Amino acid sequence: MRVLIVKVSSLGDIIHTLPAVTDARRARPDIVFDWVVEENFAEVPSWHPAVERVIPVALRRWRKTVLRSFSGSEFKAFREDIQREHYDLVIDAQGLIKSGLISRLARGLTVGLSDSTIREPLATLFYNKVYSVPWSEHAVDRVRQLFARALQYEYNPRTVDYGISSALIAGGNEIASTRKQVVFLHGTTWATKHWPEDYWRTLALIANEAGFEVLLPWGDAGERARAESIAADSGATVLDKQSLSGLASVLAAAAGIIAVDTGLGHLAAALTRPTLSLYGPTDPGLSGTYGHTQKHLHSDFACAPCIKKTCAYQGAAVLQDGKEVAPPCFSTHPPAKVWREFTALLAEAAAGRRVSAYGEAEERFTRQ
Repeated sequence: MRVLIVKVSSLGDIIHTLPAVTDARRARPDIVFDWVVEENFAEVPSWHPAVERVIPVALRRWRKTVLRSFSGSEFKAFREDIQREHYDLVIDAQGLIKSGLISRLARGLTVGLSDSTIREPLATLFYNKVYSVPWSEHAVDRVRQLFARALQYEYNPRTVDYGISSALIAGGNEIASTRKQVVFLHGTTWATKHWPEDYWRTLALIANEAGFEVLLPWGDAGERARAESIAADSGATVLDKQSLSGLASVLAAAAGIIAVDTGLGHLAAALTRPTLSLYGPTDPGLSGTYGHTQKHLHSDFACAPCIKKTCAYQGAAVLQDGKEVAPPCFSTHPPAKVWREFTALLAEAAAGRRVSAYGEAEERFTRQ
């Protein structure tokens, strides 16, 4: 049985789909997946052994020159590529108009979420069959339910397995782990989701004093500048530019990760690395890092979570050690507290305890 997955972006959303692929392969060993994904994330589906063919699409790049791009040879080649196979099923796991259009381009029965449980209801116009999945479920569970109903199997919701093959990440090489490296995932999209640089610098000093090597990845010029600023006088190491596979190897080898609300935090979760994620203006409830050895720090600041890209706080400046904390919602996560929570997480992971992102739902997860 051959199934096409349409989940083009973003990094976190793509990673959220992997447990459903694992479920499906376990229930239906004959199943083979192809996957349409944005070209920048094409490495990720290839890490799962059930995915045979990755079909890159360049929607983000094409929409800059819509008429020329969609009438040109590159789009024609993509259309021929997606129509090469006749699929037993085409699953739009994204629920957007753009993913619905891509699904319709493929050959095969197209399914997706119903108009009352989808992000863009007009996308359902492109489906042959729809399924309702409650909004109250985490994003990972919603995709797992969609796959299970579309492919007619049952899965165990008390386990989660992203199915990532370390051999596929590292080109067949074994990834050696270390107990004394911690990766700071400091880069994110919204300005309001950035933990203050002073905090990162102080945290790096604390980590170094505890005997940890701090690694700082970056993805663009702005993130590189921030990494260099954090590293200044803190003893942290700014990594060279990494591919997604290269960064995945770094994360897989680390003792643990401290992250803001970023897609790379979901990658760390998928690799089952102990990860402490820092949330200020956003709420991790339905889309936070999910899986083994995950811990969230929520802000209890008066206006958090505001879910805003621009800070709208109008109150008095929030000061710590004589410096203003901006955005102020992160004042509830000072470096000393973050390090205490992180070392506690490492201790729990080392003791073999199951640590989930949902305190009372800790028994939801079992080891992979």
